[in-house]
Order: sequence, then C-alpha cells, then structure tokens
Amino acid sequence: MKIKISSKVTEKYPELEVGVVVVKNLDNKKDSPEIQQLFRQAEKEIRKKVDSERISEMPVIAKWRQAYKSFGAKPRYFRSSVESLVRRVLKKELPAINPIVDIYNYISIKYLMTVGGEDVDKIEGDLILDFSNGQEEFVAIGSIENEPPMEGEIVYKDDKGVICRCWNWREGDRTKLTEETKDAVVVIENLDSDESQKLNEALEETKVLLEKYCGASCEIAILNKDNLEKEIN
Repeated sequence: MKIKISSKVTEKYPELEVGVVVVKNLDNKKDSPEIQQLFRQAEKEIRKKVDSERISEMPVIAKWRQAYKSFGAKPRYFRSSVESLVRRVLKKELPAINPIVDIYNYISIKYLMTVGGEDVDKIEGDLILDFSNGQEEFVAIGSIENEPPMEGEIVYKDDKGVICRCWNWREGDRTKLTEETKDAVVVIENLDSDESQKLNEALEETKVLLEKYCGASCEIAILNKDNLEKEIN
C-alpha cells in the first residue's frame, strides 16, 4: 500500500509537507517510564511558554486555523490536533495511552506540530490526504455513529472511508493504534516551508524513540508537491 497526497491539496497548499515514519515490528505493549518522563518535561515547557489566553495567536496554530477556514471548517468548533493538545496540556497532565501514541503526543508538544498515526494492517487500499466528497463513512474513536465529513473537507481516507476528519482534527476508530498494533504509519505535518528543518528534527526523534523504546524498525520520508506518494509496505 501507499500513503499519498492528492495534487489538488498541494495545489491549494503548496508549502505543505507531510513527514512520514513507516513503523514495522512495533512492540506497543510495554509501559515506559522514560517516555512519560519526556512527556512530563515537554508539558512543563509548554506551560512556561504559552499564555492560555493567547493560544490562537501562536504562529503554528494561527496557520492551521487559516487552513481550516480555507476549506470551510470553523476553528472555533474544529481545532487542529496541536491546538487541542496544547489546550489539554495547559489544563492537566495527559494520561498514558500506549507507547507509540505517547511518543507522538510528546513530539507534537515538543515541536508544536500536528502528529497522528494509524495501524497499517487496518487500512484498506491506499491512504490518501484529499478533499472529501461528503459521502465517505467516518466513525470517530470511541463512537459507533457514522459522522460523514463535509463536502470539500480535507481528510485522510482509504478505500473504505475517512480515517481522520478535518485534516487532523478527529481520528477514526477503525484504524486507531492499539497495544496489538505491529505495523504503523506516523505522520507529522508542516504548512510553513520555513519550518522544514524542525520537521526533519521531529521525524528523526520520532524514529529514534520508536526504535529505542518499542523495538521497531523505522523509515522516514517526506511528501510534498514534488513527491506525492510513498510505499509503506
């Protein structure tokens, strides 16, 4: 299978980069105090730097808000994953979920970038970032109800339906990462070409942590307007 970006998306967002970490032979069952220690430290740093009353003015969050508005999603109701995570961290410590999710949440907070992940074995066909036709099936994590996206909404989807709505707002239940996950794909998104080096650093640290704490083998790639797809099998 492949992970792809539609050329229609890169035409509208020419600076877009989607960093990909292909993860194989993952051990996602072992609790790691070291991962939690990293995350607690990142939380402390965010609380030092971020004013809870001015979150929407942070450059990366303002950029994502602008992107959401451009395809009709009101940021007041649909928040990028990094904005949601920052808001949660400012209120309380986040609970551990499983090692790969804890690692990518740490990366998201440390680098202030949107990060997500999917279980490759649960994806049907290719995984593509594209505009929705408004008819695809979507069931959010923890739900059993179908909540189809808006027509023209940017989504990650496969042959069966939407995997993540509103770009990175809400993950689907079908392909979520669990303790049983063995093969996965982690994506780190960047809308600002001036932040490309930060994206590279975030990808490299993700790879190092997954190999160190989860025994995985990892491969990194970056998708953009000049490189629209990556084989992930």
